[in-house]
Amino acid sequence: MSADGRFSCSSCHDIRTNGIDSETKHAVTPRTLNTLTVLNAALSYRLTWEGQYRSLYEQAEASITDPANMHSSVEEAVRRLRSDIVLNALFRAAYGRQIDRANLLDALVTFEQSLLTPGSRFDRWLEGDASALSVVELEGYRTFKALGCSACHQGVNAGANFITRQGIFSPLVLSGPSRVRVPSLRNVEATPPYFHDGSAATLEDAVRRMATAQLDRTLTDEQVRSIVAYLKTLTGNYRGKPVARGTQ
Repeated sequence: MSADGRFSCSSCHDIRTNGIDSETKHAVTPRTLNTLTVLNAALSYRLTWEGQYRSLYEQAEASITDPANMHSSVEEAVRRLRSDIVLNALFRAAYGRQIDRANLLDALVTFEQSLLTPGSRFDRWLEGDASALSVVELEGYRTFKALGCSACHQGVNAGANFITRQGIFSPLVLSGPSRVRVPSLRNVEATPPYFHDGSAATLEDAVRRMATAQLDRTLTDEQVRSIVAYLKTLTGNYRGKPVARGTQ
């Protein structure tokens, strides 16, 4: 649906793996923002790193029109999609009419609302399965809470609930917005690199840097290992299969 005909939503959000692409940055024009996963986006209170959009409808339209993304318009996307006989027939079956602005955006949003990944081992533990987490993973969860990580990464999406300042005690990244929407930690093992500039290649690096910049804490190797072990329990399932790390 991009203006040059080269990009679709799935070009940056590959739901066959982790809901992001294999590149660190946005695909259409050079930017400093790391691609966020589309998985569980429906659970976020706002969308994008800076939280500009309050609804999936706003975000879907913005992705089509933003010069840094598809650089097109909803009207142009409708015109192109109407030329696809099979797709137009599917829209008629679902909506009772050919593709138009309203049902195109509704179809995108309805699909995004289905991209949930329940059934992580941590979910199972919360539901009462005491065997779902190991001793090390449980210790990591306790450390995660004791240090204060859960003050920002909480709720059903393990984050994505509000906007906060990055680099409270020391710089976290070298560029980008000073205030960002807290990302979800669901499937975090499968969605490297980390931070809005993609500068942390591993969870270990991300955990250490977050502790220093946001909490003014220097973690031991054991603390890092246990927290990372806990974070790996947040990997859920999509269409019956565990969310997998994309090709880097």
